[in-house]
Amino acid sequence: MVTKRITLGDIEETLLLCGEQDTNLRELEKRLGVQIFARSSTLAVRGNARKVDQAISYLEDLQKRIRSGRFADASLPRRPVLYPGAAHPADDAFTFRTAAGKLIRPQSEQQRHYVEVVNSSDMTMAVGPAGTGKTFLAVACALAHLHSGRAGRIVLTRPVVEAGEKLGFLPGDFYEKVNPYLRPLYDAFYVLLGAERFRIYREDETVEICPLAYMRGRTLENAFVILDEAQNTTPEQMKMFLTRMGMKSKMVITGDVTQIDLEFKQKSGFVQCLKILKDQPGISIVSFSEADIVRHELVKRILKAYESLESGGGES
Repeated sequence: MVTKRITLGDIEETLLLCGEQDTNLRELEKRLGVQIFARSSTLAVRGNARKVDQAISYLEDLQKRIRSGRFADASLPRRPVLYPGAAHPADDAFTFRTAAGKLIRPQSEQQRHYVEVVNSSDMTMAVGPAGTGKTFLAVACALAHLHSGRAGRIVLTRPVVEAGEKLGFLPGDFYEKVNPYLRPLYDAFYVLLGAERFRIYREDETVEICPLAYMRGRTLENAFVILDEAQNTTPEQMKMFLTRMGMKSKMVITGDVTQIDLEFKQKSGFVQCLKILKDQPGISIVSFSEADIVRHELVKRILKAYESLESGGGES
């Protein structure tokens, strides 16, 4: 198995090269038995050496024809390609096609607003209960930015907070110990990209997932950065993370202030920054409620039952 790459040009050229909804790429994969992965500025072709050469040769020839003006299709959409696939509904709502062909689109008015804010703001803070799509939609937006060239890579992080078991007593080395804490971040990528494409992205560091502690001392430029479970950051950790932002980068910070797992009644850095940064230009805050939950209907009922208990409306 070998991997070779072809450098992409501008958005218009990329649209023509890939075809509507990546039909050119899918047809090449089908005919030659290769895998083609879109990066921010390249196409990576992976498979048998001879088949890869054939695919690269075809793509380079098509690219030359496009640049010379000998290939055009006015029916192609005038918008960035969202890989693995893009859909173009009449209402122009954000839509992402997963590796399995499923269409992902906002399910509530607040989710639609959230996607619009993420795309238009340099920094977005999303607060709300579990199941409202805060992280999942942020990942979908990040992939859209990556594949349209608006971001060079994706960085996802979350604080490692011990809940129940101490890290020191868990088996394995450090990476094996923290992996369960980071695992939820993998789920969205598996759904949106598929396991194989996600593995390739991880290997070439197009997508990086790491504990928040590893952010110290870094400057994240030309990146789409997502901090998940932000309610479990301390004020010092949150300040450290916010100041990692570099040029041409976008940050999305998600959290649920009702599920703070910090010990010794430490203050939540997320709760603090929601207060002190709420009026800063360039920073947007989006709040979700139980009405935006897109998980099983029982999740809404469970949350309401616990809210009733905590407010004194039920027995402990």
